[in-house]
Amino acid sequence: MLAVRWYLRYALSYRDVEELLAERGLEVDHVTVCRWVRRFTPLLIDAARPCRHTPGDRWFVDETYVKVAGRWTYLYRAVDQFGQVIDVLASEKRDLAAARRFFTRALSHGRRPVEVTTDRAASYPRVLDEQLPAAHHVDDQYANNPIEADHGRFKARLRPMRGLKRLRSAQTIGSGHASVQNIRRGHYELGVDADLRNRLTAAFTELTLAI
Repeated sequence: MLAVRWYLRYALSYRDVEELLAERGLEVDHVTVCRWVRRFTPLLIDAARPCRHTPGDRWFVDETYVKVAGRWTYLYRAVDQFGQVIDVLASEKRDLAAARRFFTRALSHGRRPVEVTTDRAASYPRVLDEQLPAAHHVDDQYANNPIEADHGRFKARLRPMRGLKRLRSAQTIGSGHASVQNIRRGHYELGVDADLRNRLTAAFTELTLAI
């Protein structure tokens, strides 16, 4: 859990985590660290789900580029007005089907938004008419700055890595990073009694017991 938490929280490569563990007397190959991240991140997300706060009613939705196996793919992401990352979806294409899948996932978290801000991609109006006909759709220039800024935090996490090999890895790391960010921002009933600097450590301790 320590290795997984370090990897999802900090801008570290698998080899960086291997070296940090070695300094603590733990001999673990970086490939093993990779397997731990892929194995335990989804379990941690599932265990934390009942403790998650309901998303706000104003959503900011956008997609960013991620290179997977040398090819550019897309990562759909959404945040609410409080900075909670609502959901993440890795997709090989940026089209109507991908936007529809993303909103279906995002809406499964509970509250339906009254306002959704997107860029001017042609797929969004149609999907919103299908799934959120009552929501106000905003696509003004600069209105989507909150999600654009949040993309930057995720891109900073990816920078030390040598690239992703599979779309599944993009999904796992994207979702894991979002969960860590949400815990640190206080959007889960996890680690709430701990000091802000120790909130993530306390939350992972609770989640370790749950899985």
